[in-house]
Amino acid sequence: MTLYRTSGDSPLLNALITAAHNEKQVTILVELKARFDEANNIAWARKMEEAGIHVVYGLVGLKTHCKVLLIVRREESHLQSYLHLGTGNYHPRTARFYTDFSLLTCRPALTSEVASLFNVLTGMSETAHFDELLVAPFNFAPRLLELIHRESAHHRAGRPSGIFIKANALVDQEIIQSLYASSQEGVPIQLLIRGICCLRPGVPGLSENIHVRSIVDRFLEHSRIYVFTNGGDPLVFLGSADLMPRNLHRRVEVVFPILDAELRRQFLQIIVPAYSSDNRKARILGPNGISTRPAPSPNTPARRVQDDFLLRYTPNASDIPQITPSLRPVPSPVRSLNA
Repeated sequence: MTLYRTSGDSPLLNALITAAHNEKQVTILVELKARFDEANNIAWARKMEEAGIHVVYGLVGLKTHCKVLLIVRREESHLQSYLHLGTGNYHPRTARFYTDFSLLTCRPALTSEVASLFNVLTGMSETAHFDELLVAPFNFAPRLLELIHRESAHHRAGRPSGIFIKANALVDQEIIQSLYASSQEGVPIQLLIRGICCLRPGVPGLSENIHVRSIVDRFLEHSRIYVFTNGGDPLVFLGSADLMPRNLHRRVEVVFPILDAELRRQFLQIIVPAYSSDNRKARILGPNGISTRPAPSPNTPARRVQDDFLLRYTPNASDIPQITPSLRPVPSPVRSLNA
């Protein structure tokens, strides 16, 4: 597995140490330069090495930021791989107040590519080829640009087109320029950027087809989602990467496709629309760099995406404390952190 951040009392890492004591082969890539967690990671690396775990530290010059766990078991007469891919850190404390998505799968198309990635990260191989995964710094940036440009081609041909991106930051100049170009072609683009956004939406002749929102609520929005309408055959990706030069070129990141039809339907029909319709904790970025809360409409029901997901996806929803506060007037406009 890869380890970017964790706590000093991680049950996951204790389980891996137990696995090593039980004569399982365990390899962990520890990122020692995870800001604010350097001491934790060094302490865990020493503890795991003492337990017989093979600890590696990644590629020279690259920070390993991806969230990947691969388990291989002998089952009857064959080896079976199980793969966990996520948008969030293997950190039991932040998992309680960050919103993230993850995928548990045994699809050979994905498990084989992650095995190839681990061969690169552990020095067993110098290169790897990825068809399904978007992996920085290898193919993520060119594939992402290709997907954005493809939406423009779909629009010109009269096919359905559109882009939805949810990320923590949008800074990379080449990505921004490609989004501007798609907007000028007429492609509708929705961006949900929690933090820094260097793109200016709604500028006539440049970005009038781009809408940028942010959501700041009880839980920190940490997941990254990339959706492309793709001529009517939508593509959905999740991953660890934001749209900053460091994520595209100086970190190892993994962005993975949602290939299961039912899971993809949930993202397209439930999750993305819920984010797009939040009118209580969302702020809209204007072309002047100022964010404002949408004016409440008397005919529009109140929507708060985190409330919706708690009620939909928590087994004992009736036991959840009410998190919706009384609505108070909010000064407008609110100076944006995105400016």
